Amino acid sequence: MDRSERAKELLKRLPKIYPEAHCELDHSNPLELLVATILSAQCTDKRVNLVTRELFQRCRTAQDYAAISQEELEGLVRSTGFYRNKAKNIRAMGQVLVERHSGQVPDSLAELASIPGAGRKTANVVLGNAFSKNEGVVVDTHVGRLSQRLGLTKFSDPIRIEQDLMKLFPQACWTDLSHWLIFHGRRRCAARKPDCANCELSDFCPSAKG
Repeated sequence: MDRSERAKELLKRLPKIYPEAHCELDHSNPLELLVATILSAQCTDKRVNLVTRELFQRCRTAQDYAAISQEELEGLVRSTGFYRNKAKNIRAMGQVLVERHSGQVPDSLAELASIPGAGRKTANVVLGNAFSKNEGVVVDTHVGRLSQRLGLTKFSDPIRIEQDLMKLFPQACWTDLSHWLIFHGRRRCAARKPDCANCELSDFCPSAKG
């Protein structure tokens, strides 16, 4: 089975295995998702969701993020790690949104990716989940790991992995593809101890053990 054949098989199986797959960062609007995604760098979604419960009560608009002090924001996001840099970026994000976008989160890849603390991956998260736009594939650690294990790419660089995935899967499923692979990575194909014995994809996974 070659890469394209594996991709077609994954497209048949993954929606059935994980019909409930979704973005696990709690949010109710594009701004909340943008902030949560910035905070999720090297942090679990579960931890981010605990932090944003309070943060989203304190800051409701881009203006709020632009105006909050560095010290107060650091205190709110401290437990997500790298809190000084994250607080700095989020405050700068608020300022950019106010100054360039009338306080609204833009819905274009180029504009989103240029926001402080964002980048292409964050832009893809926001576009796919807040605006229902499939502009790219979110390649986090789970998607990167599974793409290699499933033989969909030989690359380790997220940009190169994304390019390979975009060639193999139809654009309409790019956002869902990330969700399916992330769910599988968290529930079955862990980094250290993949559960190959019970894996629903082991019959055609080139990395399956046993």
